[in-house]
Amino acid sequence: MSTPAALTVSRIEAAACPAGKQQVFLIDKTVPGLKLRVTSGGAKSFVFEARAKGSNTKRYTIGDAASWTLGAARAEARRMRVLMDQGIDPKQEAREQQEQAVREQNERARELLTVGALWDAYLIERKPFWGERSYIDHCRVAQAGGQAYKRVPGKITIPGPLYPLMGLRLAELNAKTIEALAKREAQTRPAHLRLALRLFKGFLNWAAAEGHKLDSRAILSRKAREIAGPPGVKDDALERGQLATWFAAVKAITNPAVHAYLQVLLLTGARPGEVYLLRWEDVGFPWKTLTIRDKVEGERTIPLTPYVEHLLNALPRRSERCFSSQYSMRPTNASDLHRRACASAGLEGLTLHGLRRSFSTLTEWLETPAGVVAQIQGHKPSATAEKHYKRRPVDLLRVHHERIEAWILEQAGVQFTPAKVPRLSVVA
Repeated sequence: MSTPAALTVSRIEAAACPAGKQQVFLIDKTVPGLKLRVTSGGAKSFVFEARAKGSNTKRYTIGDAASWTLGAARAEARRMRVLMDQGIDPKQEAREQQEQAVREQNERARELLTVGALWDAYLIERKPFWGERSYIDHCRVAQAGGQAYKRVPGKITIPGPLYPLMGLRLAELNAKTIEALAKREAQTRPAHLRLALRLFKGFLNWAAAEGHKLDSRAILSRKAREIAGPPGVKDDALERGQLATWFAAVKAITNPAVHAYLQVLLLTGARPGEVYLLRWEDVGFPWKTLTIRDKVEGERTIPLTPYVEHLLNALPRRSERCFSSQYSMRPTNASDLHRRACASAGLEGLTLHGLRRSFSTLTEWLETPAGVVAQIQGHKPSATAEKHYKRRPVDLLRVHHERIEAWILEQAGVQFTPAKVPRLSVVA
């Protein structure tokens, strides 16, 4: 069966592998190098066999005889012969063609890929590296809106600033599109727009690193940033002489969870969201510590000062959170009540974050080391020594923090005598 003869359809159909052999080849006389391989199992396939320049004989499988016609197999064999005469390996050429086809397919898929689909993939991949607040911000700036608020009947969420971009294809993203969006959003919510543009820039940089043809500098032009405008410098903070007025106004708030929450904000210098999320399990009453869920480091431990402990002990333990929802305790609710109290006391413009700013500012009167204040408030170290060499234990922070609290209460005229309770200590 190894004698060359012209392959025909009838010869192919009648071909069989002799008993005792694994396979046999029928050589086509019409096209040199073309053969029909027949295995002992009855499988039949066309193969091409030839000697390349400067190398040994190589064999290439063309395909199953049931799928390839004889004419197609002869045409493919002739094409392979031409490639080998040119010093081209047909297998390598086939791999390159397949890779090119995959690249073209991926390119077509990328052209059809929407911003929203890639944004969802971005959130899934980056979520483990973000804090809870950052992830929520990313979701909100691109949300579709139309969802009912859980605690405000009849009110629904509005679309995020970036939502109009989510349905666009990546190829449609350009500076003019972003500038038009910025002009619309800057009229009603410029601060939210600035946040959205910052988050979108991070998304564009990530997408470019993933191989998508996006240029954040070209898309987020200077004009778009100018339309959004610069953020205003916030300087709301309590002065020493305003402490008595502020404490009196806050204590007049009838909601016990809110007036305790506001005082804890001022006396710890923590972020509003950090105090709101405080749980009873985070309060170490025996060791006089507070574990704060920090957006920068994950969490930080600060001293539980006497007056803050007094405020927390006065709250009922109706849920896992210290500031129970039984009192309709929410940051927005607290902010509204605080704004009203400040307005009645002539302290308009003081925000919840302004209380954090107040803590930092008031410590200047006591010349408290900046590194101590930063560690209590959860700021990143600003110097090499602070970052790499100084690790203050809670007891060292306590020395400064209790002094700060006592001074603030004294300036506010708040009468408070800490209970003399012996602290636990480690014994061998």
